[in-house]
Amino acid sequence: MTNLNKQQSAVVSTARDYYNSEDADHFYSTIWGGEDIHVGLYETDDEPIHVASHRTVQTMAGYLPALTEDSIVLDLGSGYCGAARYLAKTFGVRVKALNLSEVENQRAKELNQAADLSEKIQVIDGSFETLPFLDADQNNGFDVVWSQDAILHSGQREQVLAEAFRVLKPGGCFVFTDPMQADNCPPGVLQPILDRIHLDSLGSPGFYRQVAEKVGFKVVKFDNLTHQLINHYRRVLEETEKHADKLEGKVDPGYIERMKIGLGHWVEGGNQGYLAWGVFLLQKR
Repeated sequence: MTNLNKQQSAVVSTARDYYNSEDADHFYSTIWGGEDIHVGLYETDDEPIHVASHRTVQTMAGYLPALTEDSIVLDLGSGYCGAARYLAKTFGVRVKALNLSEVENQRAKELNQAADLSEKIQVIDGSFETLPFLDADQNNGFDVVWSQDAILHSGQREQVLAEAFRVLKPGGCFVFTDPMQADNCPPGVLQPILDRIHLDSLGSPGFYRQVAEKVGFKVVKFDNLTHQLINHYRRVLEETEKHADKLEGKVDPGYIERMKIGLGHWVEGGNQGYLAWGVFLLQKR
């Protein structure tokens, strides 16, 4: 990514290379719902992934104060811009969609154009560790910062929250989800997951509470919905096995096998109580 800040962490660089790969793009656009690449909220065991994923977006939007056509939202790690399109279409907001993968960003631009929302959504190649925006004040900045299951890909998560705080208007809200380890997770048990996604660690609910307060946020709420993380990775694994024919010839078989193993680790870790997931709502004091 030519415009990415050179000081981005190695973890972000690794994530960028991964999500730019043809294998990842074909897999996520085919299996993971197409519009979104995040954990869904499921009402039944066999609900389609894209339906549950869209419900997550709707639910997160319900956490926020009233959005209007004057509201400006920053989506950190915007993927294919599914959330951005929902927010722009439903509330008329303007969205800055920042994402590290040029491949995903190109697909997002095409989907935005097809939905006639290109004027509402600006897709930006960039890293959320160093945001390309000025410090906010009462008249300038973002009303909302939004992020779904992306911050784990930073090696500097405290800096990500500090950057979100910096660009939010006073009183503005930061709503996000992130796959995390449980606060009481024993050391070492998540190593298979960390190895698979090339990370040294995961955040935890306690970590995000502590960091949020340190940088100046008020922690309004955290809804622990860890069971949905387990549901989601189980459903993705089921769909991967069920629709292997759709991936044949487009995705390397080795990638698919590694993905299946990795998904199994997520399900196992969740069932053992080692993982956490839910919705955080923070407010800039």
